[in-house]
Amino acid sequence: MAAVPASPAPPADPSSLAAALRAAGCVFAEDEARLILATARTADEATAMAQARASGLPLEHVLGWAEFHGLRISVGPGVFVPRRRTEFLVDQALAQAPDARVVVDLCCGSGALGAALAAALDGAEVHAADIDSAAVRCARRNLAPHGGHAHTGDLYAALPAGLRGRIGILTANVPYVPTAEVPLLPAEARDHEPAVALDGGPDGLDVLRRVAAGAAEWLAPGGCLLSETSARQADTALAAFTRAGLAAYVAVSHEWDAHVVIGVR
Repeated sequence: MAAVPASPAPPADPSSLAAALRAAGCVFAEDEARLILATARTADEATAMAQARASGLPLEHVLGWAEFHGLRISVGPGVFVPRRRTEFLVDQALAQAPDARVVVDLCCGSGALGAALAAALDGAEVHAADIDSAAVRCARRNLAPHGGHAHTGDLYAALPAGLRGRIGILTANVPYVPTAEVPLLPAEARDHEPAVALDGGPDGLDVLRRVAAGAAEWLAPGGCLLSETSARQADTALAAFTRAGLAAYVAVSHEWDAHVVIGVR
């Protein structure tokens, strides 16, 4: 007797998914349910994704991607999720150096900044680096469509020597949460993103100081370094840029509550 083909699974119910997410404390439950349904290939997968989200997994890790500066950026477990406010840093970089031909994204995480700049600067040579090998693997996926390169290592030590003195845009979305405040972060970040991408040392600026100190020898004349920080750290971060010999200022977006320190060689 011939086997009877299985009936296709019924589509997941958007209202049921949203209700489950809302019960778990997801503020934007309806929006998240819509994104899950748009991403899942089957009703069972949508249900499993909603359960993972309800358990506390970041939405972007559930979906496998994050929206950033008009791009869909691949993210995975244990990789820092790019924040929408960091789009302000990308916009500032493009305004400062609209004709940059060499771009480097330090502390790159998923490579979102490098990918966004590569998309905007058609034909630019783009490199990214991170000390976390999982982040570098993710960055390689996101940079591949743009011909970019991702390297594993500690800040400038990861970069090809031939980039020295040639970089037009140097972004460094460094970890800037003070060590004592890491336990106070939302569980999505604290429990699911690597500590190395969050913990910036006692005052949150240890990595920023190291990036600033080495920037001048890697930047091209007129090249710029951009790094995100908080409002209360901005003055101290600005002083670090100035001590490093850069002409520096702070750009602020009240809309995104974003502060970006910009230094020009």
